[in-house]
Amino acid sequence: MSRIGKLPIQVPAGVTITNDGKTISVTGPKGTLSQDLIDGITVAQDGNVLTVTRKNDEALYKARHGLMRSLINNLVVGVTSGFEKKLEVNGVGFRVALMGTNLKLNLGFSHDIIFAIPQGITITIEQNIITVSGINKQQVGQVASEIRAFKKPEPYKGKGIKYIDERILRKSGKSGKE
Repeated sequence: MSRIGKLPIQVPAGVTITNDGKTISVTGPKGTLSQDLIDGITVAQDGNVLTVTRKNDEALYKARHGLMRSLINNLVVGVTSGFEKKLEVNGVGFRVALMGTNLKLNLGFSHDIIFAIPQGITITIEQNIITVSGINKQQVGQVASEIRAFKKPEPYKGKGIKYIDERILRKSGKSGKE
């Protein structure tokens, strides 16, 4: 069995799950998310516990078993507590500001970068920390990745946009000083 796929999913109070055999929808206090089921994978609900099973032990279904369980678990976690990613902006003169539904980034280029915030994503800014939050884990990660791609951190001075928990390996430069 798949180590991840065989784990049951606990459904908290206040979350309703509808399964029509092709799509699973999860509704909770923060909103509604849905996911198409992969062929050969079935989801059964017993009270407040969801179990994910596969049709047989072929390699294709073994690979998809844990994936489907993780996707459904992300739906449940998303509608109850949500997801967030934090980015840190480092650099002299680098500024970030919210302008309505847009994010304005001044990253040392000759122009400001205007990033349109997608529907379902909330961005907050505290000094040089950008917090991207929402209920869809994939969308939160994608938006954070797109913001980071505007100015990736460079290894000499560490200037750029990086994830809070990311560690940048620093290089010494021309002189060879540490």
